[in-house]
Amino acid sequence: MSKFKVVHYINQFYAGIGGEEFADHKPELRDGPIGPGTAFAGAFGDKAEIVKTIVCGDSYFNENLGEAKETLLGMIREIDADLFIAGPAFNAGRYGVACGTICDAVSAELGIPVLTGMFEENPGAEMFKEKMLIVATGSSAAGMRKAVPTMAALALKLAGGEPIGASIEEGYLPGGARVNFFEKERGSKRAVDMLLKKLKGEPFVTEYPMPDFDRVPPNPAVKDMSKAVVALVTSGGIVPKNNPDRIESSSASKYGEYDITGVDDLTEATYETAHGGYDPSYANQDADRVLPVDVLRDLEKEGRIGKLYNKFFTTTGNGTSTKSSKLFAQEFAKKLKDDNVSVVILTST
Repeated sequence: MSKFKVVHYINQFYAGIGGEEFADHKPELRDGPIGPGTAFAGAFGDKAEIVKTIVCGDSYFNENLGEAKETLLGMIREIDADLFIAGPAFNAGRYGVACGTICDAVSAELGIPVLTGMFEENPGAEMFKEKMLIVATGSSAAGMRKAVPTMAALALKLAGGEPIGASIEEGYLPGGARVNFFEKERGSKRAVDMLLKKLKGEPFVTEYPMPDFDRVPPNPAVKDMSKAVVALVTSGGIVPKNNPDRIESSSASKYGEYDITGVDDLTEATYETAHGGYDPSYANQDADRVLPVDVLRDLEKEGRIGKLYNKFFTTTGNGTSTKSSKLFAQEFAKKLKDDNVSVVILTST
């Protein structure tokens, strides 16, 4: 039996080209497995072979969507592959969206089975989990060792046209389709076991998870903005030059608190972004594009707001968990309330 022919898509980072500074790397086709592809090659054994690897920068793909898709489809069309794999992207947002987009195009236009892998909170997972199989991964490349065997096993099933089991069996993110299978124990026993664990405070996994909607009631409108103290908070990663507190570019473990007393403009010489999830060029040229200190200073001088609060709070939203974000907010929200701040403007990217 001949090996299945696999085409693998990765970004500039996993190809060893570089990080954000090389995110505009144009699509290129390379022979054989590269980066995580070598792990896939080991997991495939003698059943499949990565014959080609496509490399494309995250920024290039997402900023040149039509052109990038057509270029990649042209490359893949010439290979006559049995399977297309993208990623895994873990929690890298632009990478995840690129993986989902090109998998969707390959499946729809070339009729080739596709597979990718992402963290459940990756925006690409939310966009594409109902259209394709997306293996659930950890939030970072530290989960590569666990992700690859699951993806490889599912990939071989797809390439061979074998039946695909339920998400809980195969390890992919639930996409809304129900698949029947037999449990080892009957439902009444499983329900009682879960109840007993819950009563004892032990961990358990429900078989019917409910959606968790975090709703925050809005505050009443500010009656008089001319007397309001306005504060700026951002998840866009704006920091003083050279990032003095070393806020991480992704999955931030901290936030920054910076004094802007007497600052009317966030200049290229004094401020930059630490964020690793978007092209930093425009923010580094003028950080006011993300954190509008200059505009608020104008409003302050015109008397349209009472004053701009003398500090701003910042972190990087890229891959940062909801739990961490809530903890950050609880800390600096207390400071804002203690200083009688009446309005907070939260900017993103």
